[in-house]
Amino acid sequence: MLFNKRVLVFPLVFLALVLGGLASSNTSTDAWYQALNKSDLNPPGYVFGIVWPILYILMSISAYRTFSVTSKVFFIQLIFNTAWSWMFFSFHMPFIALLNIWLLIYLNINLAYKMSKIDVLSATLYCPYVIWLMFASYLNLFIVINN
Repeated sequence: MLFNKRVLVFPLVFLALVLGGLASSNTSTDAWYQALNKSDLNPPGYVFGIVWPILYILMSISAYRTFSVTSKVFFIQLIFNTAWSWMFFSFHMPFIALLNIWLLIYLNINLAYKMSKIDVLSATLYCPYVIWLMFASYLNLFIVINN
């Protein structure tokens, strides 16, 4: 029996969740982050802790179901996804993080489109991630403009 590579989606997405979480885990005590002017739409920190795991689960299911077509771009976007947290929270580079998230949006709109051509359910499950990226882009842009 050959190893099915698509099962790697789940541990790699979990790894991205953990690594991204490490970069953003101290936002409540980070003086730099606390001093930023943030949008009135910026959710409380605990919301991110609820939303991201749900999005990662949905992303994993979508990537698993469409692996043969989307795996390369999916794993590339996963690297950029993880890097965003480090760029923004650890290295305090909100403008570079903004460019990163715009690239993420582009990659993931294309991924959702590819998914829609082969599996509508996967594309549907993937859309909340793309929408959240757009919202996160707004929050990031607000910080870039107002700080």
